[in-house]
Amino acid sequence: MQQKQLKVLVVDDSILFRKVMIDRLSKEPNIKVVGYAFNAFDAKRKIPLLNPDVITLDVEMPGLNGIDFLKQLIPKHPIPVILVSSLNLTVFEALSAGAVDFVKKPDMSKQHAINGFFVELIRKISIASHAHVRLPSAAQNKVHISPINRNLSNILPNKLNDTVVAIGASTGGTEATLAILKELPADFPGIVITQHMPPGFTKMYAERLNRICKMQVKEAQTGDIITRGQALLAPGDMQMKVVKTGANYTVQCMHGEKVNGHQPSVDVLFHSVAEVIKQNAIGVILTGMGHDGAAGLLAMRNNGAYTIGQSKESCVVYGMPMVAYNLGGVCIQAPCEQIPNILLQKLREK
Repeated sequence: MQQKQLKVLVVDDSILFRKVMIDRLSKEPNIKVVGYAFNAFDAKRKIPLLNPDVITLDVEMPGLNGIDFLKQLIPKHPIPVILVSSLNLTVFEALSAGAVDFVKKPDMSKQHAINGFFVELIRKISIASHAHVRLPSAAQNKVHISPINRNLSNILPNKLNDTVVAIGASTGGTEATLAILKELPADFPGIVITQHMPPGFTKMYAERLNRICKMQVKEAQTGDIITRGQALLAPGDMQMKVVKTGANYTVQCMHGEKVNGHQPSVDVLFHSVAEVIKQNAIGVILTGMGHDGAAGLLAMRNNGAYTIGQSKESCVVYGMPMVAYNLGGVCIQAPCEQIPNILLQKLREK
């Protein structure tokens, strides 16, 4: 039986890039480009008429920009949106406004970059068609952690220095990780994070988290010590693992083969945590398509770690957490907004 074609609307103000997008996407048997829009106002007129399954959206457009457009679109038409963006901080604002994912615009003078862009875009269009589009406010106003829960230093002095929390995420994970980290106190145990994201964007994302959260957040470098009060984010296009260096846990970042189609891979991080930190670890697997991180989370649990999977109703894509749960790698499933309290409670028990 032939697979149903996904109806895609292309929104981009560049005539040349729009034509390249339409021509290439139209060659995909599972995609039907139902139309295009040259700016946000044009898109607003056409969306009710064309009823697309997925929208590709240029973030930087004249008139109404992509972020303001999303703020108007998503509450009325919760359609999955894939951002097509240059290396720019606005992509994170647009993800916060309700976009599902993003793809970096290619260098149009390099054919291999254009080919890679379309491989990634087509893959993400397919993922987006299964996504649960969340309203921007849905995950932001529900979390309330009492002041006594936030203050760890008086309750758990020094006991937590050997504890490491490992977080893995993909589609929808930028906002899910932010929702967790912004509720954690400044003296929270060291965190290591792998988020599927291209190079360049990981540094900007870490800087954004650092501005918003109480903990310090940085893009990881080989040799960084995992320390209380700091979160380390795997660099895009590199694998990151935890190693023991003398009395400290540190991270090692290296170029290598993709694992489960990803670099950085959540499984690479989780397997290293399972091997090195064992029962002193807590693992968290968040929203994302596929199975990256599921086997690693199971290894963590088998080695004594406590493990948390994001629940279906709060995921943009309930893929990675579902596979981890089905494998038996998840101790507890919870909505994203409850995970900070679960983490704090578990540390109090430790």
